[in-house]
Amino acid sequence: MGPMIFAGFLLFDLMILFLVDCINQFTGMEGTFAQRLQFWTCTDSQHYLDIARDWYLSVGPMDRLVQLVFLPGYPLAIRLMARLIPNPLTAAMTLSGCSFAAAGWLLYRLLRLDLSHRDALFGTCVLCLLPGAFFFAAPMSESLFLLLCVGCMYLTRREHWFLGCLLGGYAAFTRSPGILLVVPLCMEWVAQTRTLGCTPGQRRKAACLLLIPAGFAAYCFVNYKVSGNPFQFMIYQSAHWHQGLGWFWNTAAYQTEHALSCISESPERLLGLWLPNLIWSFGSLCLMIPACKRLRPSETAWFIAYFAVTIGATWLLSAPRYLVSFYPLSKALAVTVRSGKGRYFTVLLCLILSGLYLCAFVLRWQVW
Repeated sequence: MGPMIFAGFLLFDLMILFLVDCINQFTGMEGTFAQRLQFWTCTDSQHYLDIARDWYLSVGPMDRLVQLVFLPGYPLAIRLMARLIPNPLTAAMTLSGCSFAAAGWLLYRLLRLDLSHRDALFGTCVLCLLPGAFFFAAPMSESLFLLLCVGCMYLTRREHWFLGCLLGGYAAFTRSPGILLVVPLCMEWVAQTRTLGCTPGQRRKAACLLLIPAGFAAYCFVNYKVSGNPFQFMIYQSAHWHQGLGWFWNTAAYQTEHALSCISESPERLLGLWLPNLIWSFGSLCLMIPACKRLRPSETAWFIAYFAVTIGATWLLSAPRYLVSFYPLSKALAVTVRSGKGRYFTVLLCLILSGLYLCAFVLRWQVW
Protein backbone atom coordinates (compact mmCIF):
# COMPACT_ATOMS: atom_id res chain seq x y z
CA MET A 1 0.00 0.00 0.00
CA GLY A 2 2.85 2.38 0.81
CA PRO A 3 4.39 2.43 -2.70
CA MET A 4 0.94 2.86 -4.25
CA ILE A 5 0.20 5.86 -2.03
CA PHE A 6 3.62 7.37 -2.77
CA ALA A 7 3.03 6.98 -6.52
CA GLY A 8 -0.53 8.33 -6.22
CA PHE A 9 0.56 11.45 -4.38
CA LEU A 10 3.35 12.01 -6.88
CA LEU A 11 0.85 11.62 -9.71
CA PHE A 12 -1.43 14.14 -8.00
CA ASP A 13 1.46 16.61 -7.86
CA LEU A 14 2.11 16.21 -11.59
CA MET A 15 -1.61 16.52 -12.33
CA ILE A 16 -1.73 19.87 -10.51
CA LEU A 17 1.17 21.15 -12.60
CA PHE A 18 -0.61 19.97 -15.75
CA LEU A 19 -3.93 21.57 -14.78
CA VAL A 20 -2.33 24.90 -13.90
CA ASP A 21 -0.44 24.88 -17.20
CA CYS A 22 -3.65 24.12 -19.13
CA ILE A 23 -5.52 26.97 -17.43
CA ASN A 24 -2.61 29.33 -18.10
CA GLN A 25 -2.58 28.40 -21.77
CA PHE A 26 -6.35 28.78 -21.96
CA THR A 27 -6.09 32.30 -20.52
CA GLY A 28 -3.46 33.29 -23.08
CA MET A 29 -0.08 32.59 -21.49
CA GLU A 30 2.56 31.89 -24.13
CA GLY A 31 6.02 30.37 -24.14
CA THR A 32 7.45 26.91 -23.57
CA PHE A 33 6.39 24.69 -20.68
CA ALA A 34 9.59 25.60 -18.81
CA GLN A 35 8.82 29.30 -19.28
CA ARG A 36 5.24 28.86 -18.12
CA LEU A 37 6.53 27.15 -14.97
CA GLN A 38 7.79 30.58 -13.88
CA PHE A 39 4.16 31.28 -13.00
CA TRP A 40 4.74 29.34 -9.76
CA THR A 41 7.02 32.11 -8.48
CA CYS A 42 3.99 34.40 -8.16
CA THR A 43 3.61 33.97 -4.39
CA ASP A 44 6.24 33.61 -1.66
CA SER A 45 8.09 31.07 -3.81
CA GLN A 46 10.48 33.67 -5.19
CA HIS A 47 11.62 34.52 -1.67
CA TYR A 48 12.58 30.90 -0.99
CA LEU A 49 14.43 30.70 -4.31
CA ASP A 50 16.31 33.93 -3.57
CA ILE A 51 17.37 32.62 -0.16
CA ALA A 52 18.43 29.29 -1.63
CA ARG A 53 20.60 31.15 -4.16
CA ASP A 54 22.01 34.06 -2.12
CA TRP A 55 21.19 33.20 1.51
CA TYR A 56 19.92 36.08 3.66
CA LEU A 57 21.22 39.59 3.00
CA SER A 58 22.38 41.90 5.77
CA VAL A 59 22.58 44.90 3.42
CA GLY A 60 20.62 45.70 0.31
CA PRO A 61 17.09 46.63 -0.77
CA MET A 62 14.40 46.28 1.85
CA ASP A 63 12.42 43.71 -0.14
CA ARG A 64 15.45 41.40 0.15
CA LEU A 65 16.22 42.19 3.79
CA VAL A 66 12.70 41.25 4.90
CA GLN A 67 13.22 37.75 3.48
CA LEU A 68 14.63 36.97 6.91
CA VAL A 69 11.04 36.16 7.95
CA PHE A 70 11.13 33.05 5.73
CA LEU A 71 12.72 30.24 7.69
CA PRO A 72 15.82 28.51 6.27
CA GLY A 73 14.77 24.85 6.37
CA TYR A 74 13.21 24.78 2.91
CA PRO A 75 15.86 26.94 1.13
CA LEU A 76 18.62 24.71 2.52
CA ALA A 77 16.77 21.64 1.22
CA ILE A 78 16.53 23.34 -2.20
CA ARG A 79 20.31 23.83 -2.15
CA LEU A 80 20.79 20.11 -1.56
CA MET A 81 18.35 19.18 -4.32
CA ALA A 82 20.08 21.65 -6.66
CA ARG A 83 23.19 19.45 -6.50
CA LEU A 84 21.19 16.94 -8.54
CA ILE A 85 18.98 19.36 -10.49
CA PRO A 86 20.83 22.58 -11.42
CA ASN A 87 17.72 24.64 -12.21
CA PRO A 88 16.59 26.14 -8.84
CA LEU A 89 12.87 26.26 -9.69
CA THR A 90 12.83 22.69 -10.98
CA ALA A 91 14.82 21.56 -7.95
CA ALA A 92 12.36 23.25 -5.60
CA MET A 93 9.31 21.77 -7.33
CA THR A 94 10.91 18.31 -7.36
CA LEU A 95 11.63 18.67 -3.65
CA SER A 96 8.01 19.66 -2.97
CA GLY A 97 6.62 16.81 -5.06
CA CYS A 98 8.82 14.15 -3.46
CA SER A 99 8.16 15.53 0.03
CA PHE A 100 4.41 15.44 -0.56
CA ALA A 101 4.54 11.86 -1.85
CA ALA A 102 6.61 10.73 1.15
CA ALA A 103 4.24 12.59 3.48
CA GLY A 104 1.26 10.72 2.00
CA TRP A 105 2.98 7.37 2.53
CA LEU A 106 3.86 8.20 6.14
CA LEU A 107 0.45 9.73 6.83
CA TYR A 108 -1.29 6.47 5.92
CA ARG A 109 1.03 4.55 8.25
CA LEU A 110 0.42 7.07 11.03
CA LEU A 111 -3.36 6.95 10.66
CA ARG A 112 -3.28 3.13 10.64
CA LEU A 113 -2.00 3.24 14.21
CA ASP A 114 -5.48 4.40 15.27
CA LEU A 115 -7.86 3.71 12.37
CA SER A 116 -8.95 0.89 10.12
CA HIS A 117 -7.48 0.52 6.64
CA ARG A 118 -10.62 2.04 5.07
CA ASP A 119 -10.66 5.08 7.34
CA ALA A 120 -6.89 5.62 7.15
CA LEU A 121 -6.97 5.45 3.36
CA PHE A 122 -9.84 7.94 3.19
CA GLY A 123 -8.09 10.31 5.61
CA THR A 124 -4.91 10.09 3.53
CA CYS A 125 -6.53 10.53 0.12
CA VAL A 126 -8.86 13.36 1.17
CA LEU A 127 -5.78 15.46 1.91
CA CYS A 128 -5.27 15.75 -1.86
CA LEU A 129 -8.82 17.05 -2.31
CA LEU A 130 -8.87 19.81 0.27
CA PRO A 131 -9.06 23.37 -1.11
CA GLY A 132 -5.51 24.67 -1.28
CA ALA A 133 -3.87 21.26 -1.75
CA PHE A 134 -2.30 22.65 -4.93
CA PHE A 135 0.16 24.47 -2.65
CA PHE A 136 1.82 21.09 -2.07
CA ALA A 137 3.00 21.22 -5.70
CA ALA A 138 4.34 24.76 -5.36
CA PRO A 139 7.99 25.64 -4.67
CA MET A 140 7.04 26.54 -1.11
CA SER A 141 7.60 24.95 2.29
CA GLU A 142 4.16 23.32 2.77
CA SER A 143 5.09 19.84 1.46
CA LEU A 144 8.34 19.63 3.40
CA PHE A 145 6.63 20.94 6.55
CA LEU A 146 3.87 18.33 6.20
CA LEU A 147 6.43 15.56 5.76
CA LEU A 148 8.40 16.67 8.82
CA CYS A 149 5.30 16.92 11.03
CA VAL A 150 3.92 13.56 9.95
CA GLY A 151 7.35 11.96 10.29
CA CYS A 152 7.82 13.45 13.74
CA MET A 153 4.48 12.14 15.02
CA TYR A 154 4.83 8.72 13.39
CA LEU A 155 8.33 8.07 14.69
CA THR A 156 7.52 9.14 18.25
CA ARG A 157 4.36 7.02 18.21
CA ARG A 158 6.60 4.09 17.21
CA GLU A 159 8.94 4.93 20.14
CA HIS A 160 11.73 6.42 18.01
CA TRP A 161 11.77 9.64 19.99
CA PHE A 162 15.22 10.91 19.05
CA LEU A 163 14.63 10.64 15.30
CA GLY A 164 11.08 11.93 15.63
CA CYS A 165 12.09 14.98 17.63
CA LEU A 166 14.99 15.57 15.24
CA LEU A 167 12.43 15.87 12.44
CA GLY A 168 10.33 18.06 14.72
CA GLY A 169 13.32 20.34 15.23
CA TYR A 170 13.77 20.66 11.49
CA ALA A 171 10.04 21.40 11.17
CA ALA A 172 10.55 24.30 13.60
CA PHE A 173 13.53 25.33 11.44
CA THR A 174 11.28 25.24 8.35
CA ARG A 175 8.13 27.02 9.53
CA SER A 176 7.56 28.79 12.84
CA PRO A 177 4.39 26.79 13.74
CA GLY A 178 6.65 23.74 13.77
CA ILE A 179 7.66 24.60 17.33
CA LEU A 180 4.07 23.77 18.32
CA LEU A 181 4.90 20.08 17.87
CA VAL A 182 6.00 20.22 21.49
CA VAL A 183 2.30 20.39 22.45
CA PRO A 184 1.17 16.95 21.20
CA LEU A 185 4.48 15.31 22.07
CA CYS A 186 4.43 16.65 25.61
CA MET A 187 0.90 15.32 26.05
CA GLU A 188 1.93 11.91 24.69
CA TRP A 189 4.91 11.91 27.06
CA VAL A 190 2.74 12.80 30.06
CA ALA A 191 0.24 10.06 29.19
CA GLN A 192 3.06 7.51 28.97
CA THR A 193 4.69 8.72 32.18
CA ARG A 194 1.43 8.38 34.10
CA THR A 195 1.37 4.72 33.06
CA LEU A 196 5.05 3.80 33.15
CA GLY A 197 6.35 6.22 35.75
CA CYS A 198 9.31 8.54 35.33
CA THR A 199 11.73 5.85 34.20
CA PRO A 200 15.16 6.56 32.69
CA GLY A 201 13.61 5.93 29.26
CA GLN A 202 10.96 8.57 29.90
CA ARG A 203 13.60 11.04 31.01
CA ARG A 204 15.51 10.43 27.78
CA LYS A 205 12.32 11.13 25.82
CA ALA A 206 11.87 14.39 27.73
CA ALA A 207 15.42 15.37 26.78
CA CYS A 208 14.66 14.59 23.13
CA LEU A 209 11.77 17.06 23.23
CA LEU A 210 14.33 19.86 23.56
CA LEU A 211 15.35 19.24 19.95
CA ILE A 212 12.15 20.92 18.74
CA PRO A 213 12.69 24.35 20.34
CA ALA A 214 16.36 23.95 19.44
CA GLY A 215 15.32 24.00 15.78
CA PHE A 216 13.60 27.33 16.23
CA ALA A 217 16.54 28.58 18.32
CA ALA A 218 18.79 27.79 15.35
CA TYR A 219 16.60 30.06 13.22
CA CYS A 220 16.94 32.81 15.82
CA PHE A 221 20.72 32.31 15.65
CA VAL A 222 20.55 32.84 11.87
CA ASN A 223 18.70 36.09 12.57
CA TYR A 224 21.46 37.13 14.95
CA LYS A 225 24.25 36.32 12.49
CA VAL A 226 22.53 38.21 9.67
CA SER A 227 21.11 41.24 11.49
CA GLY A 228 22.58 41.28 15.00
CA ASN A 229 19.13 40.69 16.52
CA PRO A 230 17.87 37.12 17.13
CA PHE A 231 14.28 38.35 16.83
CA GLN A 232 14.70 40.61 13.82
CA PHE A 233 12.12 38.55 11.94
CA MET A 234 9.43 39.83 14.31
CA ILE A 235 10.33 43.43 13.49
CA TYR A 236 10.14 42.73 9.76
CA GLN A 237 6.84 40.89 10.12
CA SER A 238 5.30 43.78 11.99
CA ALA A 239 6.72 46.60 9.88
CA HIS A 240 6.46 45.04 6.42
CA TRP A 241 3.48 42.68 6.70
CA HIS A 242 1.64 44.19 9.71
CA GLN A 243 1.82 40.73 11.17
CA GLY A 244 1.71 39.79 14.83
CA LEU A 245 -0.08 37.51 17.28
CA GLY A 246 -3.73 38.29 17.91
CA TRP A 247 -7.02 36.62 18.74
CA PHE A 248 -9.18 34.57 16.42
CA TRP A 249 -12.32 36.64 17.00
CA ASN A 250 -10.47 39.79 15.96
CA THR A 251 -9.27 38.00 12.82
CA ALA A 252 -12.81 36.84 12.05
CA ALA A 253 -14.11 40.39 12.55
CA TYR A 254 -11.73 42.18 10.19
CA GLN A 255 -11.90 39.35 7.64
CA THR A 256 -15.70 39.66 7.58
CA GLU A 257 -15.52 43.44 7.27
CA HIS A 258 -13.15 43.19 4.31
CA ALA A 259 -15.31 40.49 2.71
CA LEU A 260 -18.44 42.64 2.93
CA SER A 261 -16.66 45.69 1.54
CA CYS A 262 -15.38 43.65 -1.43
CA ILE A 263 -18.80 42.42 -2.55
CA SER A 264 -19.25 45.43 -4.80
CA GLU A 265 -15.74 46.90 -4.86
CA SER A 266 -13.61 43.84 -5.68
CA PRO A 267 -15.42 40.51 -6.23
CA GLU A 268 -12.09 38.89 -7.19
CA ARG A 269 -10.55 39.73 -3.83
CA LEU A 270 -13.69 38.46 -2.09
CA LEU A 271 -13.66 35.10 -3.90
CA GLY A 272 -9.89 34.60 -3.86
CA LEU A 273 -8.91 35.96 -0.47
CA TRP A 274 -11.47 36.78 2.18
CA LEU A 275 -14.13 34.14 1.51
CA PRO A 276 -11.69 31.18 1.39
CA ASN A 277 -10.04 32.46 4.57
CA LEU A 278 -13.37 32.59 6.38
CA ILE A 279 -14.57 29.24 5.03
CA TRP A 280 -11.36 27.47 6.05
CA SER A 281 -11.17 29.14 9.47
CA PHE A 282 -14.75 28.41 10.51
CA GLY A 283 -14.88 25.13 8.59
CA SER A 284 -11.91 23.71 10.48
CA LEU A 285 -13.52 24.67 13.77
CA CYS A 286 -16.83 23.07 12.78
CA LEU A 287 -14.95 19.93 11.79
CA MET A 288 -12.73 19.61 14.85
CA ILE A 289 -15.41 20.23 17.48
CA PRO A 290 -17.35 17.01 16.78
CA ALA A 291 -14.16 15.10 15.89
CA CYS A 292 -12.23 15.89 19.08
CA LYS A 293 -13.82 13.06 21.07
CA ARG A 294 -12.61 10.58 18.41
CA LEU A 295 -9.10 12.02 18.08
CA ARG A 296 -6.22 11.60 20.46
CA PRO A 297 -6.19 14.32 23.16
CA SER A 298 -2.73 15.35 21.96
CA GLU A 299 -4.08 16.03 18.47
CA THR A 300 -6.92 18.15 19.80
CA ALA A 301 -4.54 20.18 21.96
CA TRP A 302 -2.22 20.59 18.98
CA PHE A 303 -5.08 21.90 16.87
CA ILE A 304 -6.04 24.47 19.51
CA ALA A 305 -2.46 25.75 19.69
CA TYR A 306 -1.95 25.67 15.90
CA PHE A 307 -5.26 27.36 15.18
CA ALA A 308 -4.67 30.07 17.79
CA VAL A 309 -1.23 30.94 16.40
CA THR A 310 -1.90 30.74 12.65
CA ILE A 311 -5.48 31.98 12.45
CA GLY A 312 -5.04 34.56 15.19
CA ALA A 313 -2.58 36.50 13.02
CA THR A 314 -3.25 40.24 12.93
CA TRP A 315 -3.14 40.31 9.11
CA LEU A 316 -4.11 36.87 7.89
CA LEU A 317 -3.90 36.25 4.14
CA SER A 318 -3.17 32.52 3.91
CA ALA A 319 -5.58 30.56 6.13
CA PRO A 320 -6.17 27.76 3.57
CA ARG A 321 -2.43 27.30 3.02
CA TYR A 322 -1.70 27.21 6.75
CA LEU A 323 -4.50 24.76 7.57
CA VAL A 324 -4.22 22.38 4.60
CA SER A 325 -0.78 21.28 5.83
CA PHE A 326 -2.19 20.47 9.31
CA TYR A 327 -2.85 16.76 8.82
CA PRO A 328 -5.18 16.16 11.87
CA LEU A 329 -7.90 17.92 9.85
CA SER A 330 -7.78 15.05 7.33
CA LYS A 331 -7.95 12.56 10.18
CA ALA A 332 -10.91 14.48 11.63
CA LEU A 333 -12.76 14.03 8.34
CA ALA A 334 -12.02 10.31 8.41
CA VAL A 335 -13.39 9.79 11.92
CA THR A 336 -16.38 12.12 11.50
CA VAL A 337 -17.68 11.25 8.04
CA ARG A 338 -18.17 7.50 8.24
CA SER A 339 -21.00 6.62 5.84
CA GLY A 340 -20.42 5.92 2.17
CA LYS A 341 -22.86 8.62 1.06
CA GLY A 342 -21.31 11.12 3.43
CA ARG A 343 -17.87 10.44 2.02
CA TYR A 344 -19.07 10.70 -1.58
CA PHE A 345 -20.61 14.07 -0.73
CA THR A 346 -17.43 15.17 1.05
CA VAL A 347 -15.29 14.21 -1.95
CA LEU A 348 -17.65 15.99 -4.36
CA LEU A 349 -17.78 19.15 -2.24
CA CYS A 350 -13.99 19.20 -1.84
CA LEU A 351 -13.49 18.72 -5.57
CA ILE A 352 -15.79 21.63 -6.41
CA LEU A 353 -14.24 23.98 -3.85
CA SER A 354 -10.71 22.90 -4.77
CA GLY A 355 -11.37 23.49 -8.46
CA LEU A 356 -12.75 26.96 -7.84
CA TYR A 357 -9.88 27.87 -5.52
CA LEU A 358 -7.32 26.57 -8.01
CA CYS A 359 -8.85 28.75 -10.74
CA ALA A 360 -8.73 31.76 -8.40
CA PHE A 361 -5.06 31.00 -7.77
CA VAL A 362 -4.17 30.80 -11.45
CA LEU A 363 -6.12 34.01 -12.17
CA ARG A 364 -4.19 35.67 -9.29
CA TRP A 365 -7.27 36.69 -7.34
CA GLN A 366 -5.13 37.45 -4.26
CA VAL A 367 -4.62 33.79 -3.35
CA TRP A 368 -1.63 33.58 -1.02
